[in-house]
This record gives sequence, C-alpha cells and structure tokens, in this order.
Amino acid sequence: MTALICGSVAYDTIMVFQGKFKHHILPEQVHILNVSFLVPELRREYGGCAGNIAYNLKLLGADPLIMATVGKDFTPYSQWLAYCGINQDFIKVLENNYTAQAYITTDLDDNQITAFHPGAMSFSHENSVPKDRGIRLGIVAPDGKDGMIQHAAQFAEADIPFIFDPGQGLPMFDGKELLDFMEKAAWVTVNDYEAQLLQERTGLTLDELAQRVEALIVTKGSKGSLLYTEGAILEIPPARPSAALDPTGCGDAYRAGLIYGLLEGLDWPTIGRIASLMGAIKVETSGTQNHSFTLSAFKDRYRENFGHEFWV
Repeated sequence: MTALICGSVAYDTIMVFQGKFKHHILPEQVHILNVSFLVPELRREYGGCAGNIAYNLKLLGADPLIMATVGKDFTPYSQWLAYCGINQDFIKVLENNYTAQAYITTDLDDNQITAFHPGAMSFSHENSVPKDRGIRLGIVAPDGKDGMIQHAAQFAEADIPFIFDPGQGLPMFDGKELLDFMEKAAWVTVNDYEAQLLQERTGLTLDELAQRVEALIVTKGSKGSLLYTEGAILEIPPARPSAALDPTGCGDAYRAGLIYGLLEGLDWPTIGRIASLMGAIKVETSGTQNHSFTLSAFKDRYRENFGHEFWV
C-alpha cells in the first residue's frame, strides 16, 4: 500500500540580503533596472513539491514513490533520498538538462525576488503512472503542464484516486482545464489565494466546486484550514508551532498529512488535524527537509494540540 507523488523535484538556493530592496530599487528608474545585492548568507536546500511531500510522508512511516524528471546534477539529491530511505524507481534522469531550481533572495523586510529554472521538470510528461506497484492513491502536484495533464488522465484510467494540488502551477490552466482536473480527481487542495483564483478561472463558488469532488481542502496558514465535504464545511484548527522560523514547504507538509490520513482510512476531522500539525512542525525549521520526528512523538504532539489521540 503506497502513494505515488507526481510533482517537481528541485534545488532551492536561498540567499539573504542584509538590507531592504526598497532602498536600492528606485521606482522612477525601474525601466532601466540594474542592481546587485551582496548576499553573505546562502544555503542550498533540497526541495520541489514531490520531494517535500515524500520526505514528510516518510517521517510518518509511509513508503511513498516519487515520480519526477530531474537533471544531470541530481546526484547529491539522490544521495539524500537514499539516506532517507525514499524510493527513486520512478525518478527519471535527463542528462541534457539541469534539475529544476529556484534562486531566492530575501531582504530584511521578508520581501523575495525569485528566479526559477524549470529544467528537467518541463519533461515530466516523459514519465507514466505505473499500474503494477500496488499504488493506492496519488497526487498531481505542481510540475510541467503537460505532465500534470497526462498524469491526471493516467490516474483516472487506472482507477487510482488522486489529489489535485495545482499550487503555484494553477495560473498555467484555464477554467476548462481546471474543471477537467476536478472531474478526474477525488480530492482537491489549494491555499486561500489559490482558492480565489480557482473560483475566478472556473466561474464557480467553493461550494459548487466542492460538489464535484469527495473533498475540497482550503488551507489558511496560521488560521487553520477548511474542508468542504459531503455538503458540510469542517473547520480545522491550526496546530501550535514552538517557533515560526520558515513557512517554506508548509503546504507540502500539510499535503503529506492528508495523504497519510487517507492511506490509513481515517475520518476527515482527524486527517485535517494531522495535516495541520505537519505544517506546524515544518514551520519550526528553516528549509523544507530539515525537520524530523518519530511517529510516537508526533502522536504526543497531536494529543497536546487537539486533546485526543488518533489510532492507526
């Protein structure tokens, strides 16, 4: 029993500028912009939606399968996944490309300037959903556009229920394409901003969209999340982090919690709370794959936050 995680695998190069962009970018001169920022702080993290989701699922005790396309520079990431015990059978290396990567510069106001190179991710359609690995459910997370469309269709053809998680890839699709995803998906998850865009693109309200899937999940950051299912709206409270250091990757951790709960056949109030706690644990650590815990410790924190236990 496993889950197939379709999405990006990427390197995140994160730099910190010890100043404020607004002091160096002059609005009246933006048409001839030519600036350079000294960034004494730099770190390179393993990221990408599929990589992050799989990492968090592994922490919960699941055995996820990543399906992604990566480049000739993938070796360090591959070694990290091997160290974590994460299966790489469906990660395809394209020797003429680089692995997708984001270059993120943050200033002291927490403003960010990001350059993203999709690299091998653009060829995600060269992978196909396997039908013979005991896959119980899947997720179509942000990836190359053609790959996302193809993998959703393949999940549907194989009768494998899946989560549609458009994320930052949502703007690539028009209303018709988004509704086609929802026609095939069992579940859809978006954040509150993406929920607004989803409504604008499709012309439907969240209640109307929820009627097309088994559950529509809308995350609201520190305000918790909403689960639209079976004609009702469940309010999921936020879990309490011990510190709020870095929100990057919290959405992926939350989605890993959803997948775990679905694999274990738990009820939606419990699934939502597991997902909420996963996001809170991630925010306590800088980077997307640097946190860790045992399942026993996770259950203790679940009880501390929500006043009851869950059983698997």
